[in-house]
Amino acid sequence: MVNHQIIDARDPHPTPVDLTPEDLAALRENLREQRLFRQEQLREITAAAPARAEALLQRQAASQVEVSVKLAASARMVLADVEAALARMDDGSYGHCHLCRRPIARERLEIVPQARYCARCQQVREAGR
Repeated sequence: MVNHQIIDARDPHPTPVDLTPEDLAALRENLREQRLFRQEQLREITAAAPARAEALLQRQAASQVEVSVKLAASARMVLADVEAALARMDDGSYGHCHLCRRPIARERLEIVPQARYCARCQQVREAGR
């Protein structure tokens, strides 16, 4: 499906034509669920870390501690992305690519509701790493 947008010179954040209010509500709910999941994940990691860290160090399982640290960092990163997407919903800029400013395809947002970039720009960013 080709993604078109209605352009109005007075509106700095035109709404993608294929995102209905129902789509936005469903995406917002998905983001809220992800936020709750990541917050709980971080609470569990943080609560278990002292006891587990001591036991793991005693058994010289530093690699498991490293995995926990990386998992927590990843959860924090996703949580920040989710929070940013919810803020974009609130300010009206949600669903638009941060690079090319074109609408992000609804299908992409359904899969990755916190997406900041359209599929094309995401590929360009990843190729440049």
